[in-house]
This record gives sequence, structure tokens and C-alpha cells, in this order.
Amino acid sequence: MPDWRDQLVERHPDLFEIVFDGRVHRPGLPAVGDGWRDLVERAVARIAAAAGGSASAIKIDQIKEKFGTLRLYWSGEVPDAVRDAIGEAVDLAEARSAVTCEACGAPGGLWNDDGWYRTACDRHGKGRKVPIRPGYEGLLQVWRLDGPPRWVRYDRNTDAFVEVEAPPDR
Repeated sequence: MPDWRDQLVERHPDLFEIVFDGRVHRPGLPAVGDGWRDLVERAVARIAAAAGGSASAIKIDQIKEKFGTLRLYWSGEVPDAVRDAIGEAVDLAEARSAVTCEACGAPGGLWNDDGWYRTACDRHGKGRKVPIRPGYEGLLQVWRLDGPPRWVRYDRNTDAFVEVEAPPDR
């Protein structure tokens, strides 16, 4: 049975495949654990929907874990509204990865295993769980090139951001 990563790329060849020297390459093939399958598939579906007819103008360059959370890099020339929608899809996926075990998909948190950071549930976590300051759970500062940063809290139940005030100690 094909791996979910290959199936995802096959469903969205315009987003993943590039031809170089007459050969097809897939540099954006997800390099993450099975626990993040759902959030990666959601992100790619949101990117495809945002791109609409411009999907061939966008390429997903890389999907990986870095410092315990998802990184999704893409390139392409698209209108500002499409760029913003893709940015929101990526931000949501990265935020969800911060609270989702990469191994199994259960709710989780950041763990430090001798300098290696991973997001994991209590069952899959190794090392020590990284504490989060009270009130900072799911809190993110989202930056955009065309405006001031905004503070949001990620809601795992709705897979959405909720606008919040900046923390008082910022």
C-alpha cells in the first residue's frame, strides 16, 4: 500500500512536482511523522483551494519538522489575497503541530530530549516536557509583510485562530 505522503503528492501534482532535466522531482514530499498526517493534508488542501486555478504557479518546496514544529515552505508568484490565504493555511498547520504528537496525532506538547525538540504526547515524549508560561498556551504572534503583527490563540477544537490582546508583559 502506498505511503500517505506519496498519495498526497499524487493528489496534488501541480503543487509538488517539478521537472528538471526531463525528470520529475518531488522536493516537497512531507518528511514528518504519521501523527501529523491530518494537519499536513489539511494544509495542502487549504493551499490548493486558495490557489484555485493558480495551483501550477505554486510549488511546495519542503515540509519538515524543525525545533519540534512543522515547517512548510512554498514558492510562487500569486496575487496578494492568495498569498495571504496560503500564509494562513501554513500558520494554522504550524500552530496545530505545536499541540499535536508527531508520532500518533494525539494532543501533545513540546519535549526537550538533550537539545532535540519534538512535539509529543505523554506516551511518546522523551526527555523533559518544556513548560509553558500560564496564559501563553497556544499563543502566537503572527507577522505579515504588509501590516503590524497580530496576536492570536490557536484553538485545536476548531482548528482556527482566535484574535486576542497582546500579553500585558510584552
